[in-house]
Amino acid sequence: MADDKPEPEKKAEASSTSTTTTSDAGTKTAPTRADRRRGTAAAVKKGTSTVRSKLASLLWLVAVVCALFLAVGALLVALKANQDNAVVTFILDGADTLDLGVFSREDGIFTFAKDPNQVKSALVNWGLAALAFLVVGKIVDRVIRP
Repeated sequence: MADDKPEPEKKAEASSTSTTTTSDAGTKTAPTRADRRRGTAAAVKKGTSTVRSKLASLLWLVAVVCALFLAVGALLVALKANQDNAVVTFILDGADTLDLGVFSREDGIFTFAKDPNQVKSALVNWGLAALAFLVVGKIVDRVIRP
C-alpha cells in the first residue's frame, strides 16, 4: 500500500547566485529591490577588495625593487665595481636617490672614520635602508590588503 502522506510544500527560495526567485507553482518572479541591492553591494565589495589587493601588491613590489637597488648598490661599492660603466652608474645613482639622505654613504646614520672608499658606510647604511624599505613596504601591504 502506498503512503497517503502529502508531500511537503516547497517554499519560495532565493539563491545567492540567482537573481530570480521561484514561487510554489514553479514560475520565476522578478528579483526584489533588496535582492538587487544586495547583489550590487557584493559586487562593489568584491571590486574594492580586488583593487586594494592589487594596490597592496604594487606597493610591495615597489618596496622590494627599492631594497634591491640599495642592496645591489652596496654590493657594487664593496666589490669596487667600475664606476665608468653605465649600468653601475645607474644603480649607484638610484641607490643614492633612494637612501633619502638619512642612509647616505657620506653622511648617513653610521659613518666610519677610517673608511676612505666608503665601503663600510655603503654596506651598513644602504643595508639598513633596504631593510627599512622592506619593513615599511610589508606594513603598508598589510594595512591596505583586505
